[in-house]
Amino acid sequence: MELNGSQMIVEALRAEGVKTVFGIPGGAVLNLYDELYRQKYFEHILTRHEQAAVHAADGYARASGTVGVAIVTSGPGFTNAVTGIATAHTDSIPLVIISGQVAAGLIGTDAFQEIDAVGISRPCTKHNFLVKHIAELPATLKEAFYIARSGRPGPVHVDIPKDITAEIGQFNYPAEIAMKTYKPTMKGNPRQIQKAAQAIRESSQPVLYAGGGVMLSNAVKETRKLAELTGVPLVETLMARGTLSAKDPNLLGMVGMHGSYAANMAVSEADLLIALGARFDDRVTGRLSEFAKHAKIIHIDVDPSSIGKIVEADYPIVGDLKAALGELYAQLSENFDKARLNDWRSRLANYAAIHPLSYDDEGEAIKPQWVVEQVGKLLGSKAVITTDVGQHQMWAAQYYPFDGAGKWITSGGLGTMGYGFPAAIGAKKARPDAIVVNFTGDGSFLMNIQELMTAAANDIAVINIVLNNNYLGMVRQWQTFFYDNRISHTDLSAQPNFAKLAEAFGVFGARVTKKEEFLGALNAAIASKKTAILDVAIDRYENVLPIVPTGGSLYNMILEYKE
Repeated sequence: MELNGSQMIVEALRAEGVKTVFGIPGGAVLNLYDELYRQKYFEHILTRHEQAAVHAADGYARASGTVGVAIVTSGPGFTNAVTGIATAHTDSIPLVIISGQVAAGLIGTDAFQEIDAVGISRPCTKHNFLVKHIAELPATLKEAFYIARSGRPGPVHVDIPKDITAEIGQFNYPAEIAMKTYKPTMKGNPRQIQKAAQAIRESSQPVLYAGGGVMLSNAVKETRKLAELTGVPLVETLMARGTLSAKDPNLLGMVGMHGSYAANMAVSEADLLIALGARFDDRVTGRLSEFAKHAKIIHIDVDPSSIGKIVEADYPIVGDLKAALGELYAQLSENFDKARLNDWRSRLANYAAIHPLSYDDEGEAIKPQWVVEQVGKLLGSKAVITTDVGQHQMWAAQYYPFDGAGKWITSGGLGTMGYGFPAAIGAKKARPDAIVVNFTGDGSFLMNIQELMTAAANDIAVINIVLNNNYLGMVRQWQTFFYDNRISHTDLSAQPNFAKLAEAFGVFGARVTKKEEFLGALNAAIASKKTAILDVAIDRYENVLPIVPTGGSLYNMILEYKE
């Protein structure tokens, strides 16, 4: 059938099953927004900043397991979106970002609001397109969704000149797509899986190392089955929290810079490390020469470029993690003697007992860890948790009782302040029946605070818990630990009254200064069924511990801070 370019975009989104789109109109996308006004197939959420539109689409994708979609205009509209795109790219989140561009005949003339969008997005997307002819548009949109969700997921950018959104053409939307230059390997090599299974059988000190790929490949169930079958202890990266239930005896906790003592010692002493969809990030490995230096490495990943990139793999397996774990389980399911790992598990249990995650809760000051624990006790696995970036992110990762996929949404790779609240808005649209809680800091929250209007205008109920220490807390901690306490430009004593700001935006707000006030305020926020801000005054000088200094070894953790 014959459609104009804008109608083609709407029909493509409809064909892909898109339910919610986030964005902001502008000159280069006016034709598309005119068509959005006419359509009834999906909802459009008007955000107040393009960065927030992409973060919201990102949160939607993580919470739903589908492709998130954002629409932005040319020039500053697109450049505002780049931080959101880079955040999704670093964490391998499937997005399709549609941007408007000046008319094709004006490209290269420095026209009003012209920018080389594809040039800018090339380093921070899985793939990008500049649509030059109307005939290309249907197949390009199909390819964009296919590339975003297949293999190692990621954001795909489609830049469309304004004249093409008005031009008439034939709309033949492909039912399926096959690309000669892009064929992800989904099935792991059977011989390599067999060798990996044998290595697990022969190992006496193995560790399962779960990365974000466990969540992205929907392999939580398969990972849990493997851990249960073998009794192999498991550590989680920041992106993999919830792979095992917080109560699972096989779980040693988070690994890395702010990981648990037991998790970091397990990796340091392992003779076999079984990496599941992990990229060996520097915040996890610490000093590479000391990382798992006694261990052989099994590395399963759908992205061949990730294997051997940082740590050499003795047993590389390229393929979909979910499928590979199913085959590995089948190889190990017959007569696996998990009792032979009892001594290893006992040693690690002793490490956990000697140095558990802990904090000093004496005195009247509210400790941020206590706040996270209280939310966990009240809401547990019923909640979806998002965070911004900083100390609050690490406290949430350490102390919240995660259980399952799509319930922990955070910027891991890029570390984007201002991510948590718009991501929470997206998560709530994806999972309207869940209670969505955003743990944030007073520094991070201000970076996208304008989205309070987005939430209020669209009746999106998100609870923002501001762990307020009037500092850029994580930077202050580093200045304290590693810069002789030279507190340089991290003091945020001049901050707004967040509770009164909430009133101005038409949402629920409360200030909490005492422990006994917190649960009442939290329950009132839940009962309000509105977006809420709980401004919680915490101990200004509380630190995130343990910590492995940059370039240090995982087994050399700072477990307590002494002035």
